[in-house]
Amino acid sequence: MPAVEARFYESLGDGLVKCTICPRKCVMKPGERGFCGTRENRDGRLYSLIYGEVSASAVDPIEKKPLFHFEPGSLTFSISSVGCSFKCPWCQNYHISMARPEDYRTTRMEPGEVVRLAEKYGCPSISITYNEPIIWLEYVEDVAKLAKAKGMKVVLVTNGYISLEALDAVSGLIDAANVDIKAFTEDFYRRYCKGSLSDVLAATEAMKEKGIHVETTSLLIPGLNDSEEEVRALCRWHLENLGPDTPIHFSRFFPCYKMAYKEPTPISTLEMARRIALEEGLRYVYVGNLPGNPGEHTYCPTCHKAVIKRYGFEIDEWNLDDEMRCPDCGTKIPIVGSFHRRRGWFPLLIY
Repeated sequence: MPAVEARFYESLGDGLVKCTICPRKCVMKPGERGFCGTRENRDGRLYSLIYGEVSASAVDPIEKKPLFHFEPGSLTFSISSVGCSFKCPWCQNYHISMARPEDYRTTRMEPGEVVRLAEKYGCPSISITYNEPIIWLEYVEDVAKLAKAKGMKVVLVTNGYISLEALDAVSGLIDAANVDIKAFTEDFYRRYCKGSLSDVLAATEAMKEKGIHVETTSLLIPGLNDSEEEVRALCRWHLENLGPDTPIHFSRFFPCYKMAYKEPTPISTLEMARRIALEEGLRYVYVGNLPGNPGEHTYCPTCHKAVIKRYGFEIDEWNLDDEMRCPDCGTKIPIVGSFHRRRGWFPLLIY
């Protein structure tokens, strides 16, 4: 398969290399691959096996990422590859996230083609999503440089497992990120994700500090990460380190992959999580995978008016002025960009 030399690695001598793209810092002998299965030591040099290899591309609402406070109502051109730096047994995209590059049919797409297609379909942003974008970082970097030259925004939908040095290298090219906080205990991360909560939290805090628009999502899995104590601890970290205006999403789990035996998340659990987040001082708290629930709406934190009403990925009502202020009390809602009044949306899968 075609391969491109990686940019995020160190040569250790005697043919060994150390990947520096994520906190795992895999050390590989010649012929070996890292944990994600997409980066290989070839004769003492590290290569990406997925550069330009696109497993899917589609036009999505930005709300599907989910980003509720970033270019609301707009469409985003979404692309993915294969592989992941985690091994989550509930992954809804396991067919690509758990695949090895040689075992999944991809389409070769140069960075310029991604930008051209985003322009063609009227998307003001490009989202790297579906599988983990961090392991694709060389390609993400090249796509982002071309996108920025065209005035487009770049979005990551990520597990947040990125080394701080890799984040430093690309942070100026990333406009927004939704970080999936899988749980709020190290034991959960070690057992189910094969990663580290503290590294994810550090990277998420760094994204915020670097001026990237950040929203977080937590999938609440019955009996695993949905206790009131854990949710409250997550919300307190969120408030102290990301601030009260950073949106937080609690998403409903549905049986999938190796957790097909579990029940969906009770609606009462999502409502409990939202209540706790509001009690702890977070101002913009959302529930996901639950179309029609009032927790999809944006409420003014001062007068509590529903200033944006949503149903799923669609905005049903927009009640803010051009400066994003509440019409009743004048409170400014922290939204990046402008409202894009789209006339309906239907799934458009390109590949």
